[in-house]
Amino acid sequence: MMSRWRWVFLQMTRRLWMRAALFAVLGVGTALAAILVQNIIPWDLPTNLGADSVDRILNILASSMLAVTTFSLSVMIAAYSAATNNVTPRATKLLMQDTTTQNVLATFVGSFLFSLVGIVALSTGIYGERGRVVLFIVTLAVIVLIAVTILRWIDHLSRLGRMGETTDRVEQAATKAILARAASPTLGAKPLIDAENTIPAEAVPIFRKKIGYVQHLDVGALNAVAEKHEGEIYVVCLPGAFVHHAQPLAWVTGIDDEGAEDSIRAAFTIAEERTFDQDPRFGLAVMAEIGSRALSPATNDSGTAIDVIGRAVRLLANWKRIENEDAEEEVRFPRVFVPPLDPEDMFDDIFSPLARDGAGLIEIQIRLLKALSALARMDDETFRSAAIRHARLALSRAEAALPVEEEKEALRTLYEELKSQTPPRRPATSMPVRRRSE
Repeated sequence: MMSRWRWVFLQMTRRLWMRAALFAVLGVGTALAAILVQNIIPWDLPTNLGADSVDRILNILASSMLAVTTFSLSVMIAAYSAATNNVTPRATKLLMQDTTTQNVLATFVGSFLFSLVGIVALSTGIYGERGRVVLFIVTLAVIVLIAVTILRWIDHLSRLGRMGETTDRVEQAATKAILARAASPTLGAKPLIDAENTIPAEAVPIFRKKIGYVQHLDVGALNAVAEKHEGEIYVVCLPGAFVHHAQPLAWVTGIDDEGAEDSIRAAFTIAEERTFDQDPRFGLAVMAEIGSRALSPATNDSGTAIDVIGRAVRLLANWKRIENEDAEEEVRFPRVFVPPLDPEDMFDDIFSPLARDGAGLIEIQIRLLKALSALARMDDETFRSAAIRHARLALSRAEAALPVEEEKEALRTLYEELKSQTPPRRPATSMPVRRRSE
């Protein structure tokens, strides 16, 4: 479970300007470091390198890096626009956090400032003969770095903003969030299974005036407040929840200090948009949005929707796999109660839009029922009931939209097979299954 300040720092490191600023400082520092190094070198170096030659090279670098940076920014904006129009606007944030793009642009900006500072320093005569040699060597290293970066950039541009590549990014972000939440369903707190019957009647609600989505929840900070006041905190808004003035963030007992209540509010990071980190359902919703957009009459791309259905099976299978592998979650924050995610909600996030928008397409309905059949066989009653419910809803939508009776009958057959199938039996083994905790 990540603390709030660590999470805020992680968000800052994902910003393009942060990496560009670091590379810019590095470029300026490298150019100025040659001034100091020239006085430290104890041995003689060839001094037949004129200042004019270094100056010409730096001028070429400065002018070319400025042009390349401008061109790269225009390409990046075009890729963002393509992803927004063809995939989904919610995926653009993942493209903006792409480390390769950020490193490339930061390298170009840093190289430009290195060249600019070097030119200014040469014109003022700060560099001596040894300094010019050191600057020349560093310039050669920068040229090599630029060449490698440009080659990587050319290869990366062939995929940036494409449908498949952007969908891969969404799946990776959703997978990371699902694996993290499956390994820690209640974020290290005690489970709050039935809020209505578990939260004490004397509990006091905690509200926050800001309206938006919960992006991050610092359970450790909540537990520290509860321990200090010997109280308990019952969280009712998980990351991804939309909160407003009348929606409690949590209920507390034994805490009546105003400062403590402010600390509880601060543990909930609220902003205008959802994020992928602590919100597995957001990744599923974005994946469903990609499939729904592909099924729109303007796009009419059934292949992408079928691909999304297959990715949905992988994502939910990851949840079930980690849940089966892990032992019972260790309670690290015993004074905080957090509700676990409901698999029914995750099925709703990913399958409801696809079943609705693909109701009149037999290929989508067949693939959807087969995907639900696969999930129903994962030896979990919750998955099975959710899969059967969504299969029934998908069949109802298809029967109302499909014009051919034979297609409807084929879907009914798949639905009956789904209901009648049983989970596969585990193979017998002479070796005991070891839990991770062992």
